[in-house]
Amino acid sequence: MKQLEEKMTKAGIREIDVMTGEEFEDYLAVLFKRYGYQVEMTPGSNDFGADLILEGSERIVVQAKRYRRTVGIKAVQEIHSAKLYYHAQEAWVITNNYFSANAIELAVSTGIRLIDREELLDMILTLSKSESAETRTSRYARKG
Repeated sequence: MKQLEEKMTKAGIREIDVMTGEEFEDYLAVLFKRYGYQVEMTPGSNDFGADLILEGSERIVVQAKRYRRTVGIKAVQEIHSAKLYYHAQEAWVITNNYFSANAIELAVSTGIRLIDREELLDMILTLSKSESAETRTSRYARKG
């Protein structure tokens, strides 16, 4: 498991683009663990529309869409249902791509958070920068 986490943390957006859907879900699980969430992965099928459940100050259901095309309205409909089913306070759809206009419109009206390619990349880079800073800080602290 540790090797998988190491591999996943070194992955960038180009590596994500060639992952399978399941690998993308694993990647997101590692990413959110590093952000401090407790992460539960739902079953591969019969998941009621959610791939991950994040526990932090709130319960968040996440649907992961590693797509070659834009993500449509169906993903928003599914995660909205999952939010109700899992009694979550928030619901997110995360993709390595972008969302259709209809998906965005529905997400706005239902309060679903959409995380597209640009925001995902920002999340990855922000975490990488903070972890690099922590590594440098702890290295210097040991010398002092």
